[in-house]
Amino acid sequence: MNILLSFLQTFLISFLEMFYLVGMIIIIGLILGVLERLSNTYLVRTFGAKGVMVTAWIGTPIHEIGHLIQCFIWGHRVSRIKLLQLNHPSGILGYVEHHYNPNSMYQQVGNFFIGLGPIFSGIGSIILGMYLLIPESFLAFKTEVEQRIKFQQLDITLLKTIVESVSVISKNLFTLENLINPFFWIFLVMAFSISSHIALSTADIRGAVKGLSMIYFILFLFNIISRFLNWDTYEMIIKLAGYNAYVLAFGSIALLFSFITLVISALLFNVKKLWVR
Repeated sequence: MNILLSFLQTFLISFLEMFYLVGMIIIIGLILGVLERLSNTYLVRTFGAKGVMVTAWIGTPIHEIGHLIQCFIWGHRVSRIKLLQLNHPSGILGYVEHHYNPNSMYQQVGNFFIGLGPIFSGIGSIILGMYLLIPESFLAFKTEVEQRIKFQQLDITLLKTIVESVSVISKNLFTLENLINPFFWIFLVMAFSISSHIALSTADIRGAVKGLSMIYFILFLFNIISRFLNWDTYEMIIKLAGYNAYVLAFGSIALLFSFITLVISALLFNVKKLWVR
């Protein structure tokens, strides 16, 4: 009985540790996926299939580059790349074909990060665009994030980070100075295009699940070994997972623009309905 309870405890602790380490990234990815699918639905109903192409010329290459970079980091062999393709019969806008050694734990874990690569490249590109095109807004946002966001554990209070971050971003982006700044409008086009193509495809999710399974297995194995060595792995993981505050802060940038894209696409759809009537 004691062995069974110990096994179940290790099983649950490993699951919680995995959530602390990568849960926020997954949640942001799922929310972005829902927002993108809704936006694309409205755009296709309003403009046809070409409605999605308006943002694809920037968003799709950034999406695929996210996969590509992670392939290099995790040692996967890339066989074919298409950063952007138009008029494909299946509607696939781009792809990165890669292969890995199934006997390598490192490369198997890499499947998770390769699958989620577009989230990293998308958010990173928006932040870089902010830094290059509207540096004053970026500096103001960075300063407020450093003051407000603490390196803390993942709990209910941390979930306020998204609301606080969206408020900070909005306040520093939509200013009178930016509205008369042409670089701000270039940034908006870029941000809307990238955020419209961050969401993961079905193939991306399948690959990420493979890597997530290996992450869980490694954590489970680590916790079993730690029991014999009397290590407190749970506390160690919790402290390490304090970076989630920053994941939420910077991830909220993509969430904000994805939400605005959804609102705009829904408005255009409803305007078209009224016009047709």
